[in-house]
Amino acid sequence: MADYTPPKVWTWDAQNGGQFASINRPIAGATKEWALPVGKHPFQLYSLATPNGVKVTVMLEELLAAGHTGAEYDAWLIKIGDGDQFGSGFVEVNPNSKIPALMDHSGDTPLRVFESGSILLHLAEKFGAFIPTDPAGRAECLNWLFWQMGSAPYLGGGFGHFYAYAPEKFQYPIDRFSMEAKRQLDVLDRQLATHEFIAGDSYSIADMAIWAWYGQLVLGRLYNAAEFLDVASYKNVVKWAEAIDARPAVQRGRMVNRAFGEPELQLHERHDAGDFETQTQDKIGG
Repeated sequence: MADYTPPKVWTWDAQNGGQFASINRPIAGATKEWALPVGKHPFQLYSLATPNGVKVTVMLEELLAAGHTGAEYDAWLIKIGDGDQFGSGFVEVNPNSKIPALMDHSGDTPLRVFESGSILLHLAEKFGAFIPTDPAGRAECLNWLFWQMGSAPYLGGGFGHFYAYAPEKFQYPIDRFSMEAKRQLDVLDRQLATHEFIAGDSYSIADMAIWAWYGQLVLGRLYNAAEFLDVASYKNVVKWAEAIDARPAVQRGRMVNRAFGEPELQLHERHDAGDFETQTQDKIGG
């Protein structure tokens, strides 16, 4: 309400929070015992095809497409609406209870890797792929990777929440975060005016991270907000987003752990490349 006055000490109202009230809470830790499944491949991914999850499945599919057979992975669906992220096994992998989370079993000692940017960097360094090797190129790639990590909360938790998910619409937060979302799009549009890819002339983890959010936004896939934000005016971003979207590995990565939208684009779990060939029959009964 416009006349709301914050209390001296804030207390949690579990009913206040709109669409995602059931999964948001002010405390951490597990709420149930649940051991995570483990498949046969070196990498075990626990995720959902939100933008942060898509970053990692795109990276894994791009690695496999580039011939890095050691990047084979099992992808397990984490249903955040059901609270899977608060299961004891998931919390052991990511104490922050957010997707995606990765277990790397390729070495002598299993490694947990959480936060999508950390996972992208871990995989890029492990396989020597999709990150420049020269110091200047590497620094620029990481500049943009961390730009995305710092900017996405304004787009998702800020604009996306107040525009699409908040139980009531208020002008101030929508105006504030719309302004910031458009400023970020302008940052990208200016960069892409003189570069084929985000960090220069080579496709990198910076593109994967940023495309999952801003690329899908301008392609009309996030928050039904393309017209509202006038995304068509960011012509360089749109051109870049369409080029990334056309990559076969990106198309596969966008399907993995997807449990919403068109049935033919959903691959709830991925354990083998052949899963992409059978998903249509599995999901729509063909």
